[in-house]
Amino acid sequence: MFQEVLIQEVGKNVKKETSIIEAVATALDISYDAAHRRTSFKSKFSLDESIKLAQYFNISLDKLFGTSTEKYVSVSRTTSIKNEYDLQEYFETSYNSLLPLLDRKDCEVYYSAKDIPLFYTLKNNKLSSFKMYVWLKLLDKNFRAYKFEEFSPKLSTLQSAQKLGDLYKDLNTSEIWDVTTINSTLKQIHFYYKAGQLSLKDSLELCKELKELLDDISKKVVSKKHKFKLYHNELLLMSNNVLIITPEQQSLFVPCAMLSYLNTRDKETCLEAKQYFDKQFYHSRLLNTVGEKEQNQFYYKMMQKIDALCDLIKAQDLLGFE
Repeated sequence: MFQEVLIQEVGKNVKKETSIIEAVATALDISYDAAHRRTSFKSKFSLDESIKLAQYFNISLDKLFGTSTEKYVSVSRTTSIKNEYDLQEYFETSYNSLLPLLDRKDCEVYYSAKDIPLFYTLKNNKLSSFKMYVWLKLLDKNFRAYKFEEFSPKLSTLQSAQKLGDLYKDLNTSEIWDVTTINSTLKQIHFYYKAGQLSLKDSLELCKELKELLDDISKKVVSKKHKFKLYHNELLLMSNNVLIITPEQQSLFVPCAMLSYLNTRDKETCLEAKQYFDKQFYHSRLLNTVGEKEQNQFYYKMMQKIDALCDLIKAQDLLGFE
């Protein structure tokens, strides 16, 4: 019964010009004859092969094992991070799992940006190092005493991070922001400055790089070279959900802890997520098509927040945190 259901589901996801045997052989990297024996029920799929086929053809494991209901879907979870080694592994694992989806020209990405999207902060600059510093301060119990100026990420960590960040370049991307999207980063800069773990100079440089990031995003909005859409929604309570869609597969990432995501490829769940995104787009302003005045107002509000933080830090430095 299980074998028959699996073959049926594979058949639904195979292109018309490809036979099921060829598709199974490609997915499992086995010979045509070995695939024929399995599809003709002369031999059985192993559990590993079944999972591999389900992942390759985006088939719900719940459906295969007869546990599918409207209330339950299968999800995978990223591993927890406890130190810099885990952080580097997180970057590498994320890259390997996202590459088959994001490397396609027909890929579409939808991002509900409660915070600045992770991919923007994976570069070789001070802001990227600071974000790693914050993550490790919160996740690594042995990292508490470190000041930012004492933190120097390993070259391998920086390379893994930048490799993941580069995946996000020039994609067909639709993001939903509000002027509050930068609040978390601003609070982190202020918090660690007041805690005496971030110098005045570094604090101001981080604010400068944050402005440069916003400026880069504003240029992408008006550039015709990028398939990038930026929506402004003042009412949506965003949650850093990410939806990735290709003609054959879809994948939804929902945050469950810092840098930790639950991931599902369940078609119905991803379809509902897409419909929700569409509703939010409808109630948002697409900055790519509004006038220059509205675009400038959006960026100006965030720039004002950054300037206000710079002024506050400078004043507190003069007063000695009084």
